[in-house]
Amino acid sequence: MRLSTRGRYSTRLMIELAFHYGERPVLLKEISNSQEISLKYLAQLMMPLKIAGLIKASRGAHGGYFLSKHPKDIKLSEIIAAVEGPLNLVECVDNPAICNRSDFCITREIWTEISNKFFETLDSYTLQQMMERQKEKK
Repeated sequence: MRLSTRGRYSTRLMIELAFHYGERPVLLKEISNSQEISLKYLAQLMMPLKIAGLIKASRGAHGGYFLSKHPKDIKLSEIIAAVEGPLNLVECVDNPAICNRSDFCITREIWTEISNKFFETLDSYTLQQMMERQKEKK
């Protein structure tokens, strides 16, 4: 299993917004320059994050993007789920009805356990924690 570019870049852009939380909206161009992500790609990432209620946008001369809630209240699992979709290894974990073997399939049990551990790990990190770790690296 691999996290796509959408998941990785969305996390980076959310950390960037976290650094400006409570200050001002951030322009896409600023995020693009800081994170070295194309404007076009960033624009595609904004919609699922807005739909998930993680970010908001303001228009006008002082417009831009900002977090919809405090960084301590946004979990990595929310960011990844917003742009990647369900966080399970295989479809039958979410939807056992798609497979007639679900009731007695040992591999489904294992995929479920792994998916749960993966989600628990993502759920254990907040945007605030990631931002603080980023500060330590600089």
